[in-house]
Amino acid sequence: MSTAAGPLHETTSRDVTTGEDRSIGELFSAISADLSTLIRQELALAKAEVRQSATRAGKGAGLLGGAGYAAGMVLLFLSIAAWWGIGQWTGNAWSGVIVAVVWAIIAAILYAVGRSKLREVEGVPQTTETAKKIPSALAGNEETR
Repeated sequence: MSTAAGPLHETTSRDVTTGEDRSIGELFSAISADLSTLIRQELALAKAEVRQSATRAGKGAGLLGGAGYAAGMVLLFLSIAAWWGIGQWTGNAWSGVIVAVVWAIIAAILYAVGRSKLREVEGVPQTTETAKKIPSALAGNEETR
């Protein structure tokens, strides 16, 4: 945003002092120029804020990705430890099969829960409904609400 000495303030103060001598068209032109400057400044501010937020979100997503990788490594080594621990009683070949079956059961449960959750997603029903009304509204046949 501009400060008190910025270009928006200068234009406004100039318009006030000479406003009596200007025509309505000139006044509307000055208002339009001021409004255009204000909108451009607001868009620049919004872009800067979005850029800053996106940078922070990117860093957070990177850290979450690193945490996910570390968690995967933990599960890998815990699985190896379980494989060797169970292998003391059943032999290493069978303990590997047991650990794999446990992971297969976990994967099947996660798949079933995730699939049911995805089936519950409705998308954007309100937007879809209002978007269907646009062609009718443009033709002048909009329904009353």
